[in-house]
Amino acid sequence: MAARHELFATCPRGLEPVLHQELKELRMGRIERQVGGCRFQGGPVEVARANLWLRTANRVLLRVDRFPCPGDAALYEAAREVPWERWLRPEGTLRVQARVQDSALTHGRYVEQRVKDAVCDRFVERTGTRPSVGDEESDLRIHVHLFRDRATLALDTTGTPLYKRGWRVAQGRAPLPETLAAGLVLLSGWDRRSPVLDPFCGSGTLLVEAALLAAGAAPGLGRAFGAERWLTHEPRLWERARREAEQARRPTPKLQLVGSDLHAERVEDTRANLEAAGVTASVHLEAADGRSFAPRPGWNGQVLTNLPWGVRVSDPARVVALYEAFGTRLREQAAGYALSLLGGEPRQLDALGIAGERTELANGNQPCVLLRAALA
Repeated sequence: MAARHELFATCPRGLEPVLHQELKELRMGRIERQVGGCRFQGGPVEVARANLWLRTANRVLLRVDRFPCPGDAALYEAAREVPWERWLRPEGTLRVQARVQDSALTHGRYVEQRVKDAVCDRFVERTGTRPSVGDEESDLRIHVHLFRDRATLALDTTGTPLYKRGWRVAQGRAPLPETLAAGLVLLSGWDRRSPVLDPFCGSGTLLVEAALLAAGAAPGLGRAFGAERWLTHEPRLWERARREAEQARRPTPKLQLVGSDLHAERVEDTRANLEAAGVTASVHLEAADGRSFAPRPGWNGQVLTNLPWGVRVSDPARVVALYEAFGTRLREQAAGYALSLLGGEPRQLDALGIAGERTELANGNQPCVLLRAALA
């Protein structure tokens, strides 16, 4: 890789400001917030650090070309001019993914095929052989973004998405993506020291992400990345970045994590995931109904939770009743606590009876809302 590149970190909708702040704290260059992520500049060191440290990003892309694309011929010719052999061996594996919007070329699958053809034809012309088409673990993943007849070709430095940290050994039912969970923790304003309570803990994603943040643990430390498969890979650089991340992690024995769930098997899922993530906090877990939530008085802790909503809801009226009952418990039992609650429809959040700041987010294609409030 050359000294500097234009990079783009993608993130769930609504978390762009959080990702922007993360990049600032990592001291990345020329950061610019955009829809769906943030652009920034950097070289191999920044690629490694971004993948290891970003909590709310899904992928880190490295731009290799941008050009007008009025049709098929322009796409093919431009893609064929890119020196793909710089990153990929002729016998390697390749995957192309495309997003198309408001352009003459309207079908993403066709765009993917034409770029793949261009890459393979270039290899055949120069080496007599061609890479094969691979899957999620391909040696080189190419992203094509075509918007209003302007195409961007980018390399995926990440590979398997960043929300797959490597600590999840128990899946649970409809778990919150790790990147969105980390965004909720960061948006909550939690001081990284006071107790964290999740009365609807599921498989424990929010508790794990809070614990990793408090410990200063790099979320990507336990996994590999796409750029490590490239011909340009610099093992010593990545080893140094990982060593620095390992040295930054600190134990948190005084941190209190309290989780409960109606289903005992979910509580065990949480316990397994906390152990797999190497959490060193003081943990108290139990099977309990969130409608009977009664936190310890005087803690001034953070209630951080994700109630049922969206596609997981089979009985909307029952869910509204759950919000009503939980809101009553919060008002009666949790004075002095801070609340950060992820919910769905406005009527569900209204049923809590708690006023606060609402932030629109998305879990995949599902809109959701984060409610933040100080409980009096």
